[in-house]
Amino acid sequence: MTTRLAPGDAAPDFTLPDADDKPVTLSDLRGRKVIVYFYPAASTPGCTKEACDFRDNLAELNDAGIDVLGISPDKPAKLAKFRDEEGLTFPLLSDPDREVLEEWGAFGEKTMYGKTVTGVIRSTFLVDEEGRIEAALYNVRATGHVAKLRRDLKL
Repeated sequence: MTTRLAPGDAAPDFTLPDADDKPVTLSDLRGRKVIVYFYPAASTPGCTKEACDFRDNLAELNDAGIDVLGISPDKPAKLAKFRDEEGLTFPLLSDPDREVLEEWGAFGEKTMYGKTVTGVIRSTFLVDEEGRIEAALYNVRATGHVAKLRRDLKL
């Protein structure tokens, strides 16, 4: 069973390469809230919809003091292509070994089309300014997810 994070837990720190192979460290963003979202694969329909929703709402999130980081098992080159094709303006991070995915409970058994499979569990977390989990959402839907987040954050 995959360990799940809950509100109040310390957000596990990480350093992962972005689409340009530059390291991004979560703890470097202390002092601002951070949405960390995990998605299965760049350039797939659901993941594209979710990423574009974050892109389209990024200015409002940033104005509210919230940064966004997207994490998938994709290699940086695939993330760069995805970013460029979709005009994404927030960091996409690469976790091909799935270490961060597993540490955050975003990789494990899930049900897809009625079958149990192992893979990325679409998940979103809100990390507060001190590096604690403020919200932990597992098995989120790609469509409508950002709108729900905005409602929950009262933006």
